[in-house]
Amino acid sequence: MFSITVRDCVMIAHSFVGEVFGPAQRLHGATYVVEVTIRRKVLDSNGIVADIGRATDLLGEVLEPYAYRNLDDLPEFSGRNTTTEVLAETIFQAYANGISADKIGGNTATEIESLQVRLREKPDAWATYDAPLNG
Repeated sequence: MFSITVRDCVMIAHSFVGEVFGPAQRLHGATYVVEVTIRRKVLDSNGIVADIGRATDLLGEVLEPYAYRNLDDLPEFSGRNTTTEVLAETIFQAYANGISADKIGGNTATEIESLQVRLREKPDAWATYDAPLNG
């Protein structure tokens, strides 16, 4: 299996509901390093998994609606804790939609086997959402 990984970062604010979160129940900020890994079994005719520039651009596009925002104010997160895990899945879905819309170029949408989204909260703590695409 071949893969490429692109990375960006996003600064957000949010709070959590639930005693398990302790002081994180209060409004606080986080800067996530977001890594997206795209995998496919066979390289395309150009010898690549996907265009790294376009893959990076798509990640920026996916993150833009959350950058410098209080996630508690966004309707898509109403009634949900925006944990690192929830955000990884949310970014996964948006990125997968971008792949389906052929935003990474070269008609790769049907050839991508799987996608992984990792959010690093700090160098030694992260959450990942990883799933196959196309069935």
